[in-house]
Amino acid sequence: MKDGSKVTRVLNIYNEFKSGKVVYKPYEANKYRVDERTIQRDIEDIRDYLEIKNDDDSILNSIVYDRTIKGYYMEEEYKKNRQKLSNSELLAICKILLDSRAFVKDEMDSILNKLINCCLDESGQEIIKEMVANEKYHYIELQHKTRFLDTLWQIGQAINEQRYIEISYIRTKDKKLVNRKLRPSAIMFSDFYFYVVAFIDDKDVRKDFDVIDDAFPTIYRIDRIKGLSVLDEKFKVVYSSRFEEGEFRKRVQFMYGGRLKRIKFKYFGCSVESILDRLPTAKILAEEEGVYTISAEVFGNGIDMWLRSQGNLIEVINN
Repeated sequence: MKDGSKVTRVLNIYNEFKSGKVVYKPYEANKYRVDERTIQRDIEDIRDYLEIKNDDDSILNSIVYDRTIKGYYMEEEYKKNRQKLSNSELLAICKILLDSRAFVKDEMDSILNKLINCCLDESGQEIIKEMVANEKYHYIELQHKTRFLDTLWQIGQAINEQRYIEISYIRTKDKKLVNRKLRPSAIMFSDFYFYVVAFIDDKDVRKDFDVIDDAFPTIYRIDRIKGLSVLDEKFKVVYSSRFEEGEFRKRVQFMYGGRLKRIKFKYFGCSVESILDRLPTAKILAEEEGVYTISAEVFGNGIDMWLRSQGNLIEVINN
């Protein structure tokens, strides 16, 4: 090419990006009779220009490298839709996901890789991958080894559309497969497992409840659902009496259903903050010489397990 000035070269490469072409460094270097490092600097100059331009533009343009084709292209996004995670935010999310152990290994790997590749540039990707590599390598699946993401999504859609569901479920107490027709209300996660919170209308099933007219929901581990049908039949939820999972979550421990009750106990430990964090409804009633009297409002019998697990750190006053 006769005119080999940098300005002409950079403008021509920029126009190639704008027209949707893929830019290959070896090809451009040969075309302009420069080395690949020069083309790389040109691409970085274009990136710098786009960073400045994006501040005043409703569309974000960025230069992306695709390893599969070994070339660069321009990616456009509307600014309102582009809110990428920072390196620190993404690292925190990856750590939380790994610690949750919620998914089988290959699903966990896939989710982490998609998060990292979508949210970070090439250099950031390598840093985060290195920081989580050891935990990914030593990741241990839960014993159920069940893939349930499709089931999770179907339940979510049923909740959104207010449709009944029918499930085949392996019951915890005797491992028996039972069938249930449910009004699903919420999906929740706690201590390794996803749960669907639902109401049962069937009187034959409800007769076995501790409280026959129990108005509170039942809770099912989603990995134990072996069959699911979303029915055409709909239910109606009155807004004023809708199920509020945020309020329910404050009061349920270990995802055991049951009646709403108030407990009162003394705490002899050194970190009352851990108690208040574990029981969001907890209130300190009194404190004397480092011993706290605490009350909390909770659902079900799961709280009993937790109280026993605290040993001599807790003395139950009433439950």
